[in-house]
Amino acid sequence: MLESLLSLVESTVNTLNGMLWGSVLIYVLVAAGVLFTIRLGFIQLRMFGHGAKLVIQGREKIDGISSFQVFCTSMAARVGTGNMAGVAVAITVGGAGAIFWMWLIALLGMATAFIESTLAQVYKVKDSEGQYRGGPAYYMERGLGKRWMGTVFSILLIIAFGFAFNAAQANTMTDALNNAFGLDKTIVGLIIVAAAAYIITGGLKKVAKASELIVPVMAVAYLAIALVVLVMNIEQVPSALALIVKSAFGWEEAAGGAMGAMMAGIARGLFSNEAGMGSAANIAASATPNPNHPASQGFVQMIGVFVDTLVICSASAAIILLSGVLDNPGDQKGIGLLQLALTNEMGSWAAYFVAFAIILFCFSSIIANYSYAESNVMFLTKSKKALYVFRGLVLGMVMAGSVASLQLVWNFADVSMGMMALVNIAAIVMLSKVAFAVIKDYERQVKAGMTPTFDSSQFPEIDGLEGGIWKGKHTPTVLTNEPTKPGAVPEV
Repeated sequence: MLESLLSLVESTVNTLNGMLWGSVLIYVLVAAGVLFTIRLGFIQLRMFGHGAKLVIQGREKIDGISSFQVFCTSMAARVGTGNMAGVAVAITVGGAGAIFWMWLIALLGMATAFIESTLAQVYKVKDSEGQYRGGPAYYMERGLGKRWMGTVFSILLIIAFGFAFNAAQANTMTDALNNAFGLDKTIVGLIIVAAAAYIITGGLKKVAKASELIVPVMAVAYLAIALVVLVMNIEQVPSALALIVKSAFGWEEAAGGAMGAMMAGIARGLFSNEAGMGSAANIAASATPNPNHPASQGFVQMIGVFVDTLVICSASAAIILLSGVLDNPGDQKGIGLLQLALTNEMGSWAAYFVAFAIILFCFSSIIANYSYAESNVMFLTKSKKALYVFRGLVLGMVMAGSVASLQLVWNFADVSMGMMALVNIAAIVMLSKVAFAVIKDYERQVKAGMTPTFDSSQFPEIDGLEGGIWKGKHTPTVLTNEPTKPGAVPEV
């Protein structure tokens, strides 16, 4: 009886996954990316340099969470095994042409990430400890007056990022260490739980500081290896690029054909950079913007999408395509294909490097995923006891994931993430006029040679919904147990 029930649940979850990630989400997220790209006048190309400058400037020490720390935390969640295994799967299923479509969807997704992160800053709130919180749940309640919508989003995010994805990341780490060094999964799991507990019990600030240390190290190390492979095979680069373009449009026979390349590339690209999912917007709201304008975080997260897909995913693609491993992949796919490619190019020690990269990628994802979920727990309830219970449950799921295979949990998380994206896209489309107005205000000040500052009184659409840090012109919003209605002045 139990086996039949589990089989039914698994079949239902797999069907929903196929429907969401195979068609619905691809069309919705691509359409949103095209809409926002056009309405923002291709801002991801026009002001790319400005966005990169803001990320660098965000390293300045401030009283709070800096833009650079937020950038690193969002990258910690974005950059995971999907940037390695996901790219390999996309190439296996759709051929080299899948990489072209990953690039394209990332360029469109940069505009979507810009919109959701700007809105997260506009509608953020300040809790009793002085920490800024926000994200889709908050702008659904405060911008649209739909707390029920924010509640649905929060529950979906907590299921996906707080529990399931963290269990899956822990499982990947213990598998990698067990395969590479023969380490006992239970012992490794306990170490992961202890390290995660040390960081997440410190709240968002400690998560941000840890991410600031881990992410640059893991990104630079991985890109350095990819660069070595690139230099070793420099004469093959033009032909590899030609293969990517030809395969993308079916001009050369490849696995999956043109349509297969498109679907595989778009799906893996969306899954990797999370643009439109609403996840990164949760940490974007926690930043103290520099300059003092909510659109600055839009620029920062826009660059995050670029680095995730067009830099790190491209590094994985380069390793696989230039190594020649596709000529004789054997039974390898996913992370195994990447390990085989690196071993062919660099020697047997590369397998240990991949294990090391997985550890950093997965652990950083665990703490960043927690930070996303924490803000949504605090949206649902202001109880500190509930937050402590939640932290215990997260650590419990990390331990469970360390010692058990949780494929059904992973698949269920994919469904939750897909539904989360649909709810978020609906909200940011409805609030897009506010985002466009705020971004236009930012660009106007930049063109005038000014340091952008924000005065929400100039925007009737967001009257009474102050973020609370803008030059002391407005009183900080403090979280209360009562939802704020659009247009009403929040309680302090």
